[in-house]
Amino acid sequence: MSATRFAAAGVLMIMAISTTASAQAKKSDWTIKGHVPPEQFIIQSHRGAGELAEENTPEAFELGWKLGTIPESDVRTTSDGVIVAFHDANFGRVGKGASDALKKKGVKDLTYAELQKLDVGSWKGEQFAGRRVTKMSDIFALMQGKPERRLYLDIKQVDLKRLAGEVKMADVETRVIFASTKYEQIRDWRKLLPAGQTLLWMGGTEEKLRGRLDELRKANFVDVTQVQIHTHLKDQNAESVKRDSTDPFQEPDAFLIEAGNELRSRGILFQTLPYGGSTKEIYWKLLDLGLMSFATDHPDVTREAVKVYYDEK
Repeated sequence: MSATRFAAAGVLMIMAISTTASAQAKKSDWTIKGHVPPEQFIIQSHRGAGELAEENTPEAFELGWKLGTIPESDVRTTSDGVIVAFHDANFGRVGKGASDALKKKGVKDLTYAELQKLDVGSWKGEQFAGRRVTKMSDIFALMQGKPERRLYLDIKQVDLKRLAGEVKMADVETRVIFASTKYEQIRDWRKLLPAGQTLLWMGGTEEKLRGRLDELRKANFVDVTQVQIHTHLKDQNAESVKRDSTDPFQEPDAFLIEAGNELRSRGILFQTLPYGGSTKEIYWKLLDLGLMSFATDHPDVTREAVKVYYDEK
């Protein structure tokens, strides 16, 4: 072989090696195993118990706690000032049997007494018929005498001072986690409840996420105890995700590893809500990337996937 051809072959070999290396799946040097005891792993049950029960009802919260997770409640206020658990801005999705006019209205348009006439369970199935919108004070009451019970509060439409007052009255300040996408709200909440925990959640492109993290960095992440970054599968075929996949999410592996390293260095819990599927392979891949916690619509599947991950030898 001529010197020229030998040199060319060498270049091609180097390129091949480089391409193979870049295609190898990335994995964080840090994972939950050996760092977070299994009993302390946090799973947030979206809207109470995810898809397993009618959202934002006492039954959903009870199931979320039974599964060993932390339920999430969405928080709104009625026209007469009662703080309740409800997600949507109107009743179009969950108000089965409601008039067309009522479906266009929301919690803020009705008194609590009027709200109690609305069935918010039947839309999901007859087994959920008759379930009603519930006062947050009644949900907090379910936590009393049971110190293991915690609750995420996702702020939709509420006066923070009044909500903080109900939290204090129920004596659950250290067991509720205030969740918002607005950093200013989190700062305001910590002024009202300095001992309270907080979660800042965010989604969007990598560029947008990096911008938000940069803003937090400038403020030294003050008052934030948890950060949730939404992850999205590129391929909606969730079954195709493998642990050795490279960048199966729209958010690159390298970015998730980098974000996790920084958040852990600051003592902040790194959580994700994965969109596009709920399989054990998805959760294992995210755990391999250094994720510390999940929010999920499928808490039973998530719990089992995390258990198996811990049990792996």
